[in-house]
Amino acid sequence: MSIVEFRQYTLWPGARETLIELFEREFVTGQEVVGITVGGRFRDLDDPDRFVWIRAFPDLSHRRRSLEAFYTGPVWRRHRDAANATMIDSDDVLLLRGPGYLPEPGTHEVAATVCHTPDAAAFDAYAVRHLGPEHALHRTEHAENDYPALPVRAGEDVRVWFGPAAPAPWPARRLRLEPVTTRSRTRTSGRSDV
Repeated sequence: MSIVEFRQYTLWPGARETLIELFEREFVTGQEVVGITVGGRFRDLDDPDRFVWIRAFPDLSHRRRSLEAFYTGPVWRRHRDAANATMIDSDDVLLLRGPGYLPEPGTHEVAATVCHTPDAAAFDAYAVRHLGPEHALHRTEHAENDYPALPVRAGEDVRVWFGPAAPAPWPARRLRLEPVTTRSRTRTSGRSDV
């Protein structure tokens, strides 16, 4: 299992495509070079001003070193002002433990569920009945955030999974997400049916 950040950004109206273009062009490779595994990147289908993405690290010490390398490195220094200009809030971040997630090529929509469960044993029973390995189940990592320059939500116990499942009997937020590569491939291929 990896340390995973589930990041949900609130953007200025109309700025999402600007951030996605910059992210895909500069930040995916820029992070991978310093040891960060960049997972799924998504448009929130129910909010045109939200960008959701995932990145993973082998463990917390790798996370700290990789984030320091990226955020003090040349790619972020060169493009941070343009990226930050698109964002109202980039602090909605869950620090999780899990396998990470990257949708299969050709996927047009992904359901992601963020569930607040007060009872770990009851959730585990639900997961046995309703979630399989394909759901890429993640659990809150309760370790202290050792890179405080990037805040994470603390004091919550959540489970996050991907794909359809029976509704959980606890407070949950279901996100409908479009992988960013879907629309990008469609635009370059000239198709407009997606």
